[in-house]
Amino acid sequence: MGNPLLSDWTGPFALPPFAEIRDEDFAPAFEAALAEARANVAKIAENPAAPDFANTIDALELSEEALNRVAGVFYNLSSADSTPAREALMRDLAPKMAAYSSEVTMNKALWARIDTLWQNRDSLGLGAEQARVLDLYHKMFLRAGAGLDGDQARRMAAIKERLAVLSTAFSQNLLGDERDWSRPLAPEDLEGLPDFVIEAATEAGRERGAEGPVLTLNRSLIVPFLQFSPKRELRRIAYEAWTSRCANGDGHDNIANVTEILALREERAHLLGFRNFAEFKLDDEMARKPETVRDLLMQVWGPAKRKAEADAARLTELMRADGLNGELEPWDWRYYSEKRRVAEQAFDEAEVKPYLSLDAMIGAVFDTAHRLFDLDFRELPGPFYHPDVRGWEITRKGAHVAVFLGDYFARASKRSGAWETEFRPQKKLGGDQKTIVMNVCNFTKGSPCLLSYDDARTLFHEFGHALHQMLSDVTYPLISGTNVARDFVELPSQLYEHWMEVPEVLEKHARHYKTGAPMPKALLDKVLAAATYDQGFATVEYIASALVDLDLHDGPAPADPMAKQAEILASIGMPHAIRMRHATPHFSHVFSGDGYSSGYYSYMWSEVMDADAFEAFREAGSAFDPATAKSLEDNILSKGGSAPADQLWLAFRGKQPGVEALLRGRGLLDPA
Repeated sequence: MGNPLLSDWTGPFALPPFAEIRDEDFAPAFEAALAEARANVAKIAENPAAPDFANTIDALELSEEALNRVAGVFYNLSSADSTPAREALMRDLAPKMAAYSSEVTMNKALWARIDTLWQNRDSLGLGAEQARVLDLYHKMFLRAGAGLDGDQARRMAAIKERLAVLSTAFSQNLLGDERDWSRPLAPEDLEGLPDFVIEAATEAGRERGAEGPVLTLNRSLIVPFLQFSPKRELRRIAYEAWTSRCANGDGHDNIANVTEILALREERAHLLGFRNFAEFKLDDEMARKPETVRDLLMQVWGPAKRKAEADAARLTELMRADGLNGELEPWDWRYYSEKRRVAEQAFDEAEVKPYLSLDAMIGAVFDTAHRLFDLDFRELPGPFYHPDVRGWEITRKGAHVAVFLGDYFARASKRSGAWETEFRPQKKLGGDQKTIVMNVCNFTKGSPCLLSYDDARTLFHEFGHALHQMLSDVTYPLISGTNVARDFVELPSQLYEHWMEVPEVLEKHARHYKTGAPMPKALLDKVLAAATYDQGFATVEYIASALVDLDLHDGPAPADPMAKQAEILASIGMPHAIRMRHATPHFSHVFSGDGYSSGYYSYMWSEVMDADAFEAFREAGSAFDPATAKSLEDNILSKGGSAPADQLWLAFRGKQPGVEALLRGRGLLDPA
């Protein structure tokens, strides 16, 4: 039997043949796909014909199709359903894939062809997409070190290989720490916990082979535990375990990895002529410079900190009423904030969750997409790579648009967080190809799965990314879907979150999982009125993480990243009772790869735009205004990276956004 990863995928929608793929198939598939890619690239570089767009850029865009197909399956499964064999192969592949990338981007003959085309670009008669793709290839090769020679070129290749190894180790340490830590919960530990938290802990215990409920480091379990448990010491133990992941001096400690990553990133930036890594990284983003990022973050920091400090004073009063002296601690915040919400807004999380079942919220996500973009959804039977994964065909007016997979439940084999990814991008070059896109979440499995309001918002967020892939309508894979500036990529996802707060969406879909009754209007009104509740806390913990990320990279690499982190937090006056959303040793956005390094600010940069973008629907008189939805698709969602992000934004909105809409949306505007 042949290797299923290398055979033609002839099943429905050319989905990967998940049921046929074994772990031992991946290594030989990578070997064959890498050999094919190398041969294709060599053929392009050594072509005796003069370079033109077709024999160089088009050919490059099609040169790695087999490799992309194999890698798409492997890395998606390694993140969502890891096994020891997959983890071992990831470690083995990291330097090999980095070495291959360096071979391509530092191939002098190939670079000469691209540079020749770029120098003569105005005389080639290129279309707009082609001109954009050529410009991106030229910039990508330059930023990868194509212009370096001799020792500098060799050092750049070595740096990239080492960074790939370190990022893989960082990710696997985090997965291992989250997988290995759990705490059995005795009957007395369950005091005060709502049924949904007890059920989640019981399911976590069952998944780990325990006899009873256990507490794990899965966010969807530990956050409600911190909200509801009256056991202060137990909250402290759980919180400290959660926030000290990969910083305990054991085999999963990431501090040495972070230290070396920061030093190598700085050296890489210096080789390319930049003062530091932040300047290198931001040079290709909308923000352009670290000072611009810092200015945005600090515009929001002041109002957020004032709001958080006022909230802390109120929570301290509640703590005093419980007979507790001393300072409000980080493990106290969520517990007393929940008590305050119950007292002041007359509802709690446990009252809302029965109306937010996962199936109901998937229905809300899909129905919103149907009303905005005329998309229809038909569930597919599978099988997929895990029994929990579900799939849908997406169509518009009967025509196939995409396949969407949803992997929603937490398990020990899945890394933490939520993300969008794809098994196959949309493209037209070499034949019309529709995307296979996936959302991965870490909700706690239940019967049924009941979501918190934040969980439901996450569902909308990740589907916004998926829409960016599904509605992509470009020729070249390099600019397909979410292949845009990092500080633009969160716009579609964060914009889609706004439909969670459209009353008619919740009125239709927020129904009790047992009775089917809609959420009572009084409760719905409270939920919507509480949209800005505790935003001082949420904004402070986020901006602290974004500033630490920026400052770790904007200057000399620190010899002691944890000391530098403490210095940064002290300099901004970090409130005692709030910690960073992601501390450095488990900050996977920043250290599990280069994606969000010097770029965690992107969520807030995009939020400035998404707040203004939703204003366009309000100005049109409806959250489902057809003309505004069509403009959003035509100017942003379908365009991918086919034009610079600021051009795409202006084509949709016609003006630059300001920070006021963001502050208003978060309830952080200071009283007049």
